[in-house]
Amino acid sequence: MICGTDEAGRGPIAGPVVAAAVILDPENPVEGLNDSKKLSEKKREKLSLEIKEKALYWAIAQSDPDEIEAINILWASMKAMQRAIEALPVKPDMVLVDGNRVPELNVPAKAIVGGDASEQCIAAASILAKVERDRQMLKWHELYPQYEFDKHKAYGTPKHLELLEKYGPCPIHRKGFNPVKRVLANL
Repeated sequence: MICGTDEAGRGPIAGPVVAAAVILDPENPVEGLNDSKKLSEKKREKLSLEIKEKALYWAIAQSDPDEIEAINILWASMKAMQRAIEALPVKPDMVLVDGNRVPELNVPAKAIVGGDASEQCIAAASILAKVERDRQMLKWHELYPQYEFDKHKAYGTPKHLELLEKYGPCPIHRKGFNPVKRVLANL
């Protein structure tokens, strides 16, 4: 059984990094899989439901902003992927990881740059991770509406940076990320 894993949320300046691990069923393929960044939100939502229904196994895990601060975004991403893989009810024979590094695992793994565009199982993981992270950012928007997380999902857009300057960081902002550091330095 081959497992694909990917993360969503390395670039934003707030919120968790979310990872998914997916083992697809070769007898029950999911049509239209691609890198989550190349799909519309509506298409990702639809595919997410289909992946959860048709995959043999899937799991989602994350690293929160405090962990990101403690170990940095790269290692937090690796930790989230490791947790997602370990949360699967079976041990895969091989793990395919999007990117150029593999998390610490007790199974064989291979890093594939651009794997979310070339490997169906990684694309599926990419979609699950992105959909879950976006949903979490909508929940954070309810707690901190002044930052408009519903619009930019915590990426460092001009509007988000403007709101960060105006209100200062909230508890889910990543204090080690440069835009947030700059605001904190001026408080």
